[in-house]
Formats: sequence, structure tokens, C-alpha cells
Amino acid sequence: MLWILVAVLVFILIIISVGSYLSAPRYKGPATDNFDGKKFKNPSGASAQGLKRVLQWLIQREQGPWKKITDIKYGQKPPETTHSVRVTFINHSSFLIQVDGFNILTDPVYSERVSPFSWAGPLRMRPPGIRFEDLPNIDYVLISHNHYDHLDKDTVCRIMRVHQPIFVVPLGVDKFMQTLGIQKVISLDWWQELPLNQAMKVASVPAQHFSGRGMLDRDCTLWCGYVIKRPEGNIYFAGDTGYDQSIFKEIGESMKPVKLSLIPIGAYKPVWFMSPVHISPRQAVQVHLDVNSEQSVATHFGTFPLGDDGQQEPVEELLHALAEQGLLNDKFWILNEGEGRVLK
Repeated sequence: MLWILVAVLVFILIIISVGSYLSAPRYKGPATDNFDGKKFKNPSGASAQGLKRVLQWLIQREQGPWKKITDIKYGQKPPETTHSVRVTFINHSSFLIQVDGFNILTDPVYSERVSPFSWAGPLRMRPPGIRFEDLPNIDYVLISHNHYDHLDKDTVCRIMRVHQPIFVVPLGVDKFMQTLGIQKVISLDWWQELPLNQAMKVASVPAQHFSGRGMLDRDCTLWCGYVIKRPEGNIYFAGDTGYDQSIFKEIGESMKPVKLSLIPIGAYKPVWFMSPVHISPRQAVQVHLDVNSEQSVATHFGTFPLGDDGQQEPVEELLHALAEQGLLNDKFWILNEGEGRVLK
């Protein structure tokens, strides 16, 4: 019996040690409306599920069908620059936004897994829509939070080596970026803004989510969405978020007019587990309405099996939700990998 106890204790120590090693540096600063001095919090008080509920979900999982797709053709090489608004879907939450001469990436992930390990964790089921080598020169990278499917260290390090952009991140994530050797990084609190030129700014806006890369850093750095503010109309990237109408109504009112919104639709099942931190396709349509977006684009679906919804389920549910609201499908684009569209 003694050797069993010793083995269990050793296993626990290994898990704690690995979890501690993976944890990101904590943000340190004065308490604010969304930071209690130790951890960040959502305006509604919602939070991600604890360990007990995580284990319950893992034991009871009934995941919809997924299959690895390898025969997708890469999209055409995007233009080097554009003075209109062009959005290209790479995969998951990774988009190339080309606007008024700037090339901006959102949450870029080119790795095969979104995990701290190369041999385990959610596997990429579809290739990136644009070859890394075909990306134009990148000026800015917007990181919404530090989860592995939104902040992939191999990808951001590669981008830094090739393009030398400025990384815009939520509070505290800059410390992690610096551990990777990335110094061109600016961190923003909710509602803070970064000027891009005399006419354009990037603003950090609230989202309902959480953060953490290991066992000891839950909610110790901020999460956010972003708005690219421009005189001709604003572009909203929601990042990763659960549904809080007050957040989206406030964004819509303070950031109007919203010309284009990038809104997540996947990893929403089971609802009892995912709803505090991920919106459903029906809620995505409601976000489109809440922010009074002229045009929206679906994100966060079909690439990594993170929830129990199947690979095609978010798209099917989004189409049903649009029909229920009497909205035309062309008001909420569902882009193919590598597909780029110009906002009219």
C-alpha cells in the first residue's frame, strides 16, 4: 500500500510542477473595476467552470462528428496592401484584416495543436487558409487572451522574426510575450486606445471570458475584444466571449458605427458548461444585432474540436438563427479557408 501512496503523491507533484511551469506571469497593478488586485473578473460576475465541473464534462462528453480535412486548397496570396477594408479568413480566430494601408492579424495560430504539448491536445482538423509565406508584411497583431488556441507561441515568435510587427495584448500578457523574446508589445486595459495614425486607433473592449495557460494563473491576465476605430466606420473583433448583453450594447453604442464585426460561433456545447465563456450561434446573431453591426463574419469554428459541437454544427445553427431573425445570410459571412472579401 505504501508504494501506491508514494506513486500517487509523485504523480500529483509532477502534475503540480508541470502546471506551475506552464503558468504565465501574473499581472501586477492597482485594483480597478475589473481587477481585484489579484485576478480579473467579468462585469456580470460570470466565470469559467471549476475543476469538478470540468471533470464532469470530460466524463460525460458526447462530441459531435469531426474529421481531419487535408484536401483544401490554399487561398490566393492577399495583396500587399489595400486602402479599403479587406478581411481574409485563415482559420479559427485567425484573420488578416487589411484596412487603410495597415495589415493586421488577429489571434494567429499556424501550429498543428493548440496545446502546451506537440504530442497531445486539440489537433488541427483543417489547414490554414493562407500559407504563412503568403502573408503580406504584418504591421500589428491583436491578441485577445492567452489561451493556446488564441496565443500560440510558435506562431507569434515566427511572425516576430519575419515581420517585426507591434503586438497588442490585454493587461499582463505583455509579460508572457517578453519571456518569448518579444519586446514590441503594448498592453491595454478595457477601453484604452492605441493610435495607429492620426485618423485610426485600436481600442480594447470588454469580453466575458477567462485566461490561463497553466494551473496557477487562472484569470491572472486580462482578456478582451478590439475595435479598430476609423472615420469611415469601425471594425469589431470580439475575440472569445460568453454572452452579456450589457457588454455588447455598450460596445455598439460607444463604438458606432460598427461597419464590420468578427464574432465567434463555435465551442458552445454543452451549453451548461460552455455558456459562461462561449456564445452559441444564436447568441452570435444577437451580438450582431446588439452592436448594430452592418456586416459580420463568423469566427472560432471548424478547425479545433474544443467543445462537444460537431465540425459543421455551428455553421448549420448560425444559418437557422439568421433565418429565425429574418436576416439574410449575406449579412453574416461564413468564409471558407483562405477566402478574402472586401467590405463595400
